Amino acid sequence: MKLLTHSQANTSTEGVLAVDNAADVLALSLEGVQRIDLHFPKFADGRAFSQAVLLRRRLGFKGTIRATGDVLIDQLVQMQRCGFSEAVLREDQNLAHGEALLRHFSGFYQGDLQQPLPLFARAA
Repeated sequence: MKLLTHSQANTSTEGVLAVDNAADVLALSLEGVQRIDLHFPKFADGRAFSQAVLLRRRLGFKGTIRATGDVLIDQLVQMQRCGFSEAVLREDQNLAHGEALLRHFSGFYQGDLQQPLPLFARAA
């Protein structure tokens, strides 16, 4: 997962679809879309997690899914597991701490979008 500060975030709108967190992503037309920006209006609002999973699993979206808004490093591992490929950190968050957190966990027992099989099925 690529982490960005606000100053590093490309503001180009070509091929970018910004989706409100109340939108039904299953009803979206993704033709020509290269990046989807999902917004977290506040830390405790997790609807964008569900949107990312739906975009990857049900719609098969292969482009970039970017987290924007109130994005804290505490959320990064779960974002990565739900299909996000980029995150624009809130301005008071430390980029180096976020990158270290993502390297901290080498694997999980449950399946996710990166590794669909749970650990017991991979070991068999």
